[in-house]
Amino acid sequence: MRPWSLRMLLIAWLLPALGACAQASGPNFGIAMSRSATSSSPDRAAIAVIDAPSNLGLRPPRPGVEPGVRRMPDALRAAGLVQRLRGRDAGRVETPAYSPEPDHIIGFRNGAALRDYSQSLADRLSPLLDGEEFVLVIGGDCSVLLGSGLALRQRGRYGLAFVDAHDDFSYARDRKRYQGYFTAAGLDLGLATGHGPPALTDLRGQSPYFQARDVVHLGLVLEEGDKSDYEFESFERSGIHSVDAHAIRRDGAAVAGRAARSRLEAMPTQGFWIHVDADVLAERVMPAVDSPNPGGLDFEQLRALLAQLLASPQAVGMELTIFDPDLDPDGRLAKQLAETVAGAFEDSGRWPSSAVTSAR
Repeated sequence: MRPWSLRMLLIAWLLPALGACAQASGPNFGIAMSRSATSSSPDRAAIAVIDAPSNLGLRPPRPGVEPGVRRMPDALRAAGLVQRLRGRDAGRVETPAYSPEPDHIIGFRNGAALRDYSQSLADRLSPLLDGEEFVLVIGGDCSVLLGSGLALRQRGRYGLAFVDAHDDFSYARDRKRYQGYFTAAGLDLGLATGHGPPALTDLRGQSPYFQARDVVHLGLVLEEGDKSDYEFESFERSGIHSVDAHAIRRDGAAVAGRAARSRLEAMPTQGFWIHVDADVLAERVMPAVDSPNPGGLDFEQLRALLAQLLASPQAVGMELTIFDPDLDPDGRLAKQLAETVAGAFEDSGRWPSSAVTSAR
């Protein structure tokens, strides 16, 4: 044992005095010290991670088979995402049973279950949003946006960065043919902006959860038949600002992300939410999704794009959706997705590098 230095003697002398000051200042003294040490400002938020393993918004991949996206939270946790982010485990919102049958009353598969689950998810998210933590939702399919959107709308007006290769807004032209068979994961942005049955779009009288002019869509890839088979003109007229995947590749993902962030920060909102569909990645790098596309982004581009969005103190949370572990038997893609997300948090500069452990 080393002999005490002069510094240690001074510390030993000062500690009793500090303790007396704490007692004299009352019970709030220690709380104030703690908040100061961890910083309560929005740009130093801790991360609360909550699982939303819903597959209610998808059609069955094959007769008698449930969509495997319900295992997404388990797969990303097994890949170490929560540990890498040093996130606080905020639990799990279990889903009702999946049914492949049509719902002709609401018009969407699992319509009643989606109505109930969205409200349960919103109720779990509300206290997290009331705190000072950044909220990370691990889905689940894209329909979890209804729960997130409801939770946010109950607080006020929020913007939305919607990162997805599909517009998720345009209904099929032959609506009668698909009535009862519509899937909320393919129309979540339309529903969240008030287009669809009130049972899903107007929960608790809060429609729309996001105003169309408060949405920035990032990563759109149009494929053959999209304009002829779907009411794509409704998306074009919606007021949603769209930056497609081609423009992101042309201008650079970081540039596109900064521009989207600036646009979202300039909106008269209380902050914004980030929605990420894994199918924004090109099929060559991410085939483990229900609707892969050939013209999406690569992992590096998604990381750079998200880093710019996450850098904003006005970003209050993010949800990850659609990755299907059933299509990733060796877990390689789960690790790459976890690495991309963790890297985006670190690159954002909003969280100190020491707060996000290396994903490598």
